[in-house]
Amino acid sequence: MWIPVSQVFPALFESGKSQANRHHVSDKAKQIANLLSPTVQALGLELLGAEYLPAPGSATLRLYIDVPEAEIATRMVGIEDCETVSREVSAQLDVEDPITGNYTLEVSSPGIERPLFTLAHFVRHQGESVKATLRLPQEGRRRLQGSIVRVEGGNIVFLVDNAEMTVAFENVDKAKIMPDWVALGFAPQPKKAGPAKPAAAAKAAKAAVAPKKTAPAKKAAKKAVKKKPAKASASKTPAPKQSGQAKSNQPAAKRPRAE
Repeated sequence: MWIPVSQVFPALFESGKSQANRHHVSDKAKQIANLLSPTVQALGLELLGAEYLPAPGSATLRLYIDVPEAEIATRMVGIEDCETVSREVSAQLDVEDPITGNYTLEVSSPGIERPLFTLAHFVRHQGESVKATLRLPQEGRRRLQGSIVRVEGGNIVFLVDNAEMTVAFENVDKAKIMPDWVALGFAPQPKKAGPAKPAAAAKAAKAAVAPKKTAPAKKAAKKAVKKKPAKASASKTPAPKQSGQAKSNQPAAKRPRAE
């Protein structure tokens, strides 16, 4: 009896199907970008790349545009540029019809988290931190975050967890710049930790701050708080003695004598 492989290993079959769909979507986005790039270039702009996001009933085609590299220091992409590109590209898409069904067209500047689509983009942003997703797992991971060390032929060398990792450009599905939010002023400065005290010094400091509670120490503390007795008055008049019988300078009364 013959049993389809998809029924014997359903999880493996679904995983392979999902990877095939991702590759198809990525290839579709590159195809559209290559088709529209000359049109955008004719408008004095650069098409960095495209993202094609299919969904039931509709899809989204997102284009990222920027000014040419030679004009980055003096010019920025504005809303007018996005509107112009959207109008010209829409007319071309209606003629070429590379997408079947309904879709939404979005035209945007790259923003701070700039996406990287070509090998030239990785060369341009060498030394910066990036977050990348791979098509096929490498060294047990499909996602990585590190800095771009260099580009060697068709390979990109990343610094991940203080170790170099070489990835073929064809194996990179998505990648974008990870900006330094602290340097840009969007995150607080990290607090600097003071030098760690040695164990002995920390113990001595603790003992100095909190002395041992012993009986003599309590007594000394009690004596320090005890009030001093008041001094005697400077008057020469002696204070009366406290006794059972009061004395007086008057002569004592005579007792009547019995007759």
